[in-house]
Amino acid sequence: MRVRRWDAERIRRGSDGLALLLADTVAGGASVGFLAPLTPAAADAWWRERAGAVAAGRLDVWVAVDDTGRPAGTVSLALPDKPNSGHRAELVKLMVHRRARGAGLGRLLLATAERAAAAAGLTLLHLDTETGSPAERLYRSAGWTPAGTIPDYAANPAGELRPTTLYYKRLAPAAR
Repeated sequence: MRVRRWDAERIRRGSDGLALLLADTVAGGASVGFLAPLTPAAADAWWRERAGAVAAGRLDVWVAVDDTGRPAGTVSLALPDKPNSGHRAELVKLMVHRRARGAGLGRLLLATAERAAAAAGLTLLHLDTETGSPAERLYRSAGWTPAGTIPDYAANPAGELRPTTLYYKRLAPAAR
């Protein structure tokens, strides 16, 4: 499976496929900021808003496309917007379609974002994820450090409040 960075126009053109990926992720129970059921129209609108953030240089998005041409996974980096935070970014919305899970795609997407961040000169990444989730196991196994847990931080897709764990990872700057 190939992973490519998508620009704003590619996100707009592919928002329907990205919307299906987002809706599947929510339907599968992943806590990525949405409640179930997530309509295709709402998911598409959300992705179209992300295209604006990409165009403005506030967000980088990578998409894994399967053999049928459909998005099977994605990951994003929310880039800093303050003078004192130019060395860091937030890893957001790592999603893998249920049909593509268990084959290492989440790890590939995570590694892609980490390499791109280091190549851009970033030295620190951070994220939050639902405590006890499969995503948390991925981050721990990829060398991310837990910084603490916040109880009742966000509702999962079923609307139940769940704790989240904050993580960070230090990156070595890419050799130039």
